Amino acid sequence: QVHLVESGGDLVQPGGSLRLSCAASTSIFSFNFMGWYRQAPGKQRELVAAITSGGNTNYADSVKGRFTISRDNAKNTVYLQMNSLKPEDTAVYYCNGKSYGPFRDYWGQGTQVTVSS
Repeated sequence: QVHLVESGGDLVQPGGSLRLSCAASTSIFSFNFMGWYRQAPGKQRELVAAITSGGNTNYADSVKGRFTISRDNAKNTVYLQMNSLKPEDTAVYYCNGKSYGPFRDYWGQGTQVTVSS
């Protein structure tokens, strides 16, 4: 069974920074896609940032220039560096890993990020 464990969520003031981590119980080379999603109260879960096994990245327009996704293959960990945080970034952030041959879809338990003064 594959597990993804997020950490790093916290309460931070507007303009602050946080780094989220997603540790996988298996080699992240087994995932074709790894991403960070978020879900705010009353809203649908949305994709924030993604990175492929080839290192290509993609970001939601709302976080471009502020968030950076990266991966450390040796540590089987994916990171989300979040800078210039805004109150609207408040949400539960989830790590996701997908593999495509056969299709597998894994989720972490989520970590709370609250941006408030």
